[in-house]
Amino acid sequence: MRRFLVTLLLLGAPALALAADPATGLRSGEPAPAAPTGRIVKVLPLFLDRQGRDATSPSLYDRDAYQVYLRLHTNEISAIRFDVLWKAANAKTAKLKLRVEARGAGAGSLPCQKVLEQPVTPSFFRRWKPLTLAGADYNDLGKLVAWRVTLWSDDRLLDEQKSFLW
Repeated sequence: MRRFLVTLLLLGAPALALAADPATGLRSGEPAPAAPTGRIVKVLPLFLDRQGRDATSPSLYDRDAYQVYLRLHTNEISAIRFDVLWKAANAKTAKLKLRVEARGAGAGSLPCQKVLEQPVTPSFFRRWKPLTLAGADYNDLGKLVAWRVTLWSDDRLLDEQKSFLW
C-alpha cells in the first residue's frame, strides 16, 4: 500500500506543478510575460509650406536650408510636422500611442499649448510616425517655443523626449 501511495505521489507531483494558478493564469515555474517597453529614438520638428512640403528636393542639405528659409519667412508656413522615430518590444497586445505636446506664443504673446495623439502599432523594426499640427490649431499655437513627445502603453509612460526649453 505504501508503494502505491509513493508511486501515486511521484506521478501526480509533475501534474500539480504544471497546473495553472487560477489567480494569475500562469503555470507554476512559468515566468510572467514581460511588460511592454518602448523608446523614442529621434524627433524631427519640421515646418511645412503651403504645398505641404518640408523641402524642395530629397537632399538632407536642401531640407535643412529650406527649414531655415521657412523660419525666416513665417508667412509661408502652413503647418508643423513632428516626425517621430520610435520602437517598442513585448507590446503585441498593448495599446500604444504617441503624444506630442507643443507650447507656443500665440496672439498677443500669450502662452498656448496643443496636444496631438496618435495610436501606433508595434513592429519588429523601428518606425517613423508623422504627427501634423495644421490649420486653425497651428495658427492658435503661434510661434513654437517648446515640445515634448511621449510614448504610452495604456496609461503607463514608456519614454519621452523633449526640447531644451520644455
